[in-house]
Amino acid sequence: MKEQFYQYILNLQDTITTKLEEVDGVAKFQEDLWKRKEGGGGRTRVIENGAIFEKGGVNISAVHGELPELLRKQFGVEEGNFFACGLSLVLHPKNPFIPTVHANWRYFEMYNTAGEIVTQWFGGGQDLTPYYLFEEDAVHFHKVCKKACDAHNASFYPTFKETCDQYFWNAHRNEARGVGGLFFDYLKETNSFSIQDRYDFVTQVGGSFLDSYVPIVERRRNIEYEQVHKDWQEVRRGRYVEFNLVHDRGTLFGLKTNGRIESILMSLPPTVQWKYDHHPKKNSEEAKLLDILANPRQWV
Repeated sequence: MKEQFYQYILNLQDTITTKLEEVDGVAKFQEDLWKRKEGGGGRTRVIENGAIFEKGGVNISAVHGELPELLRKQFGVEEGNFFACGLSLVLHPKNPFIPTVHANWRYFEMYNTAGEIVTQWFGGGQDLTPYYLFEEDAVHFHKVCKKACDAHNASFYPTFKETCDQYFWNAHRNEARGVGGLFFDYLKETNSFSIQDRYDFVTQVGGSFLDSYVPIVERRRNIEYEQVHKDWQEVRRGRYVEFNLVHDRGTLFGLKTNGRIESILMSLPPTVQWKYDHHPKKNSEEAKLLDILANPRQWV
């Protein structure tokens, strides 16, 4: 399974970066191959200063070796080995009317001292973070997510949509990071789903990513904007940074397990503002966004 999924994310990275370069039309992804001294490595691809994408990354990694102390405590074991691989992406567009998007799909195995698999699971998801809300964009994004889920089980979309709303919640601000999408973790083999079933589901979700996001980019890319719109985008980007550094489990895990710092912090936007006690004008488009973020809704 690990070889099967690793080959999938290798191909998916190529597919996504090729399409995003085509959409941007100017910038190209710069590739950075890296190795982890404890075992494994990755292939980071970053795009910057494009016509559409101000900053973004589409990264894959496959790491293995002795379980870090954090994981040993989490699993209640004194020793053991692991393998983990996945693809993670974040795209920060230049135009504030195009939303930021995040996605990742990952696989994990843990072994006993005899080298036998003692647990394995998939995780991942994708979520949308607009700065100005076009409801049809949120509906489109969620429809694509739901279609991918419904092909496997009718309960997946409502379950993973609710999990996403709960996970990407900036508790210290009492608001959502964005308009959600899907979030799932610890998808193990059960009586109802084989590990191959889990693979089939996660890869279908990953394969749907471009369909969920690119049409939104194409609809909004030519909207003209002013500095006031850019300022609001950068204020909201600050909230994105706050979530990633305060609440995000993946970021915290990477920082506590000697992860590759450049790849971990790739998700952060290039320019951000923090304005003291900032509030948008009542009944403005900016205020409308905050109302939605305070009260996550059903989009489909």
